[in-house]
Amino acid sequence: MKTIKEHIQVTQTINRSEFITNLYPVSSIDEVSLILSEVRKKYYDATHNCYAYILGEDASIKKSSDDGEPSGTSGMPILNTLEKNDLTNVLCIVTRYFGGIKLGAGGLIRAYSSSASLSLTSASFLSLTKTVKIELTISYQQVTPVMNYMNNYKLYDKKFLEDVYLYYELKEDDFSLISKDIKEITKNKAKIEIIEKLTKFI
Repeated sequence: MKTIKEHIQVTQTINRSEFITNLYPVSSIDEVSLILSEVRKKYYDATHNCYAYILGEDASIKKSSDDGEPSGTSGMPILNTLEKNDLTNVLCIVTRYFGGIKLGAGGLIRAYSSSASLSLTSASFLSLTKTVKIELTISYQQVTPVMNYMNNYKLYDKKFLEDVYLYYELKEDDFSLISKDIKEITKNKAKIEIIEKLTKFI
């Protein structure tokens, strides 16, 4: 699963109708509701503000709205586009200003699908990744070689007591190799412990 890094806005015109797509990273239904309210105020004179969103690490929370367009011609095509791109924690709103030419059901489906797809071509993505926070307990003599080896990983805390305690966050998939290498570097004297498991967008 993945999400988008930041808000994206794109516009296209189809048969004189203007379609303005706003794509947002979101993390809760409350955030979705707030953004929808702001967009509806901004485009108060639009013909439709159709949308879809997906939330959750397992993408289990989903909703779409046709906002007055014929049933199934706007909200669902937007949602399908998000699903096909393996997205979650994302809200896509497509605002339409009617240009006087009716598009028909098929034309509407294509217009809303392409509007959502167009916004994704400009997006930067973050992947949902399992990470672990680890505690490394080492001697003072081992600090330099261990920290040199761990230089590419996120050190978020350290304590210099009777022993040295180093705290890193890394991808769960990297833990086995790092554990093996650290034990080799310290001649099996380091203590390595997972203290927290997380799932986050990286």
